[in-house]
Parts: sequence; structure tokens; C-alpha cells
Amino acid sequence: MEYHMPVMLNECLEGLNIRPDGIYVDVTFGGGGHSRGIMGRLGDEGRLLAFDQDADALANAIDDPRFTLIHENFKYLKNYLRLHGVRKVDGILADLGVSSHQFDEASRGFSTRLDGELDLRMDRRQPTDAKELVNNMGEEELCRILRLYGELPNAKQMAHAICVARKEQPIVTTGELRAAVQKMLPRGMENKYLAMLFQALRIEVNGELEALEAMLGQAVEVLNPGGRLVVMSYHSLEDRMVKNLMKTGNVEGKLEKDFYGNVISDIRPVTRKAVTPSPEELERNNRSRSAKLRVGERITTKE
Repeated sequence: MEYHMPVMLNECLEGLNIRPDGIYVDVTFGGGGHSRGIMGRLGDEGRLLAFDQDADALANAIDDPRFTLIHENFKYLKNYLRLHGVRKVDGILADLGVSSHQFDEASRGFSTRLDGELDLRMDRRQPTDAKELVNNMGEEELCRILRLYGELPNAKQMAHAICVARKEQPIVTTGELRAAVQKMLPRGMENKYLAMLFQALRIEVNGELEALEAMLGQAVEVLNPGGRLVVMSYHSLEDRMVKNLMKTGNVEGKLEKDFYGNVISDIRPVTRKAVTPSPEELERNNRSRSAKLRVGERITTKE
């Protein structure tokens, strides 16, 4: 089984506009599919640094002197690049999806289909997993997370059902969580609602939006003028942050203008709209269906 089929590989490589002697970063290494594509376009002088907080991804490291794999969260982008003697780069790629390997490995708890421990940590070195969250979080806070991160229409009822179930016995497995919310799943939409529930818990467990905000800000800082930032997101919260950054220079989407009315930003969008997978790719890889790709280019703000 392939660890993870890279989504929109050609579109990502085109977006990066790779120079053979450039320095590039893949902040979501995973199975290494995108990284191998980048390496294929680099010359002897080129360099690729990759990040992944998941220890399972380390087994996929590329044996090449031009390649460095850093076992860390991409929110530490700038620090770890400096640690490896890099201050500026020519392109950064982020594929924010969960890898097929993580979904297919029942013990990780990412799958709504397979029964396994309710874990959901991308980095198993961190102390808090989904079990702790589901069993200890207050009902109101749980409802807020399900509504905000899962965009669940019945977040209140879901949160209540979980709190009722955990009084009987702690919720320890993905199967027990499914059972707890079973009656709250609209007929014919069970899988969709479960996916939204698991997404909400995963985002909270891993602090994904905070990490993304930190990485995006640092990415713009470390890019050389003309360097590209290529980001693939899979849900609206991530995509909104990326879109805002590329249009306004910040994730909140606040337009700042100078005295003459020009937008003050260090990045500009290269793609007017988000790029989505081709019909052929959708047929080949169903997991790419919600992917949205955006490309930005570092500019030098006029003094």
C-alpha cells in the first residue's frame, strides 16, 4: 500500500516555480510524494528541507545529501531552518491534509470506519490526546469546538450526547465515540457528520489552526523576493486563513494601506482562485475531493 498519494503533484510543482539551485521547504513531508517531485527538479546545488511531526513519516526519508528531514511541527519553521543554517528560501509547500497512512492505521484514531484507540495526535510525543479531551472537557467548550472546527449543525446535541455517554463509562475508542453520537447522526449523512466530528477533535488536539497561523507568518518572512508559498487546504477554516494571507498579508484578512492607498503586504496571490483537482485525479484519488490549492509570491514592499 502506498503511504500517501500526493494530491495535485504537478500543480504544486508548477506553483513552486522551482529553480534547480534553489532552497525549498516541504513543511508536511508525510509519505514524501511531493518532496520526491521537488527533488526531481533540483540540480546538484539545490536543497530541500522537510518537516513532519509524525514519527511514522521518518521511515520515508529520502536518502540524498541535498535532503534534510526535521522531526518537528512546522510552527517552528524559522527556528529549525536557522538551526540548519538556512535563513532564506525560494519556495515553501504545505499540504495540510491527513495522510492516507494516518487514516488507514486504526491505532491512530483518525478513521471513522476502523475501531481503534481514540488518539488523533499527529505527534505522539505530545501529552494530550482525543480521549482526554472527550472525557474531560466541559460541555459548552466541547460544543464550541464542534461548531467552530467541525462546522457541525447539531454541535450542541452532539456535545450533550458525548457528555451523557461518558458519565456511564469513559470513551476510549473510536467505536465508543461513534456509539455515543449514533442517534445524533442524520440518516444518510452518518459518515459526513462523523467526519466533521473527528475533524473538530483532531484540530483541537493538535492545535492545528494556531500552528498554521504561526507557520504562515514565518513562511512569508523567510521567503526570498519572488519565492513562492504553495498551500493545499482541505476545510474552509484553513483555506480562509491562506486566502486572507495571500490577499492582505495577514490571516485575519485586514487590509492595511499606505498614505497613497496601496495595500501594504509582503505577498501577493499568483492564482486568482483556488486550484482544485482535475476530474481524472478525483477519479484516481477520492481523498483529494476537498483540496484547494493557493499560490502566493513574496514581494518587496515599496519603501
